[in-house]
Amino acid sequence: MDEIKAHLTVGRRKEAVARVQILSGKGKILVNGLPYENYFVRETDRIIIQQPFRLTNLLDKYDIVAVIRGGGLSGQAGALRHGISRALILVEPETKDVLRKNGLLTRDPRMKERKKYGQKGARKRFQWTKR
Repeated sequence: MDEIKAHLTVGRRKEAVARVQILSGKGKILVNGLPYENYFVRETDRIIIQQPFRLTNLLDKYDIVAVIRGGGLSGQAGALRHGISRALILVEPETKDVLRKNGLLTRDPRMKERKKYGQKGARKRFQWTKR
């Protein structure tokens, strides 16, 4: 395998933004300087992150270095998955069809709804009193 240069991509979900760097290596994933097993404590978040590698059978071929800012842990996991999927396309263009078919290249558009004035939250109203 020839040595690849680092490719940079960005993945987003909710308020989280993940800047992902992909390098040839042995399958290590570093998130904000920590191994991803230590950063993401929930097993579901780890499964989400590994999804692009499992679908393309590239689990032990590339190393990932990511910097994630904003959002919560599940949003950050989704952002990292999005960034990894985009990075894999740059390195191995033939994986695009598999990733697209499984919905990993589409940015999840769901965002938190804003609070409206005269209300308690986005949808919840203050209690109505007749008298």
